[in-house]
Amino acid sequence: MAGGAPNPNGRPGFFRPQADINVTPLVDVMLVLLIIFMVTAPLLATGVKVDLPQAKAAKPLDPKEPMVVAIDRDGKVSLGSEQVDRADLIERIKLKIGDDLGRTIHLRGDKDAAFGQIVALMDELAANGLTHIAIVTDSRKDKAASTELRQ
Repeated sequence: MAGGAPNPNGRPGFFRPQADINVTPLVDVMLVLLIIFMVTAPLLATGVKVDLPQAKAAKPLDPKEPMVVAIDRDGKVSLGSEQVDRADLIERIKLKIGDDLGRTIHLRGDKDAAFGQIVALMDELAANGLTHIAIVTDSRKDKAASTELRQ
């Protein structure tokens, strides 16, 4: 007898339709795509090798160091490593940076300094056109390690 399991309508020789999805071809296609991407990804990252022309007048770019302004817990202000009067701070910064008002200023405030003093200093800098201000902090990892060492 040629056939299989009878159909629900009772006719022998006919198979019931299979209702599951065959995932084997899907897995095969995905593995081929994975291999293709693994082979081509390093080639895309390297770029094209070019032989650059030589120029005699070219100068290397001068990376600009940020200006560091620090305020300690007593409200004393320092520009770099030297302590300055708060009234002279803006003039000293502008003297060092010249016309480059887009230069970044790193503001380092002591954790015990009054918040109002730090905000007032930021406001004074911004009012004088020095708007690229970055507040410097310690990372939490370093802080956790230092507290563990103290204990």
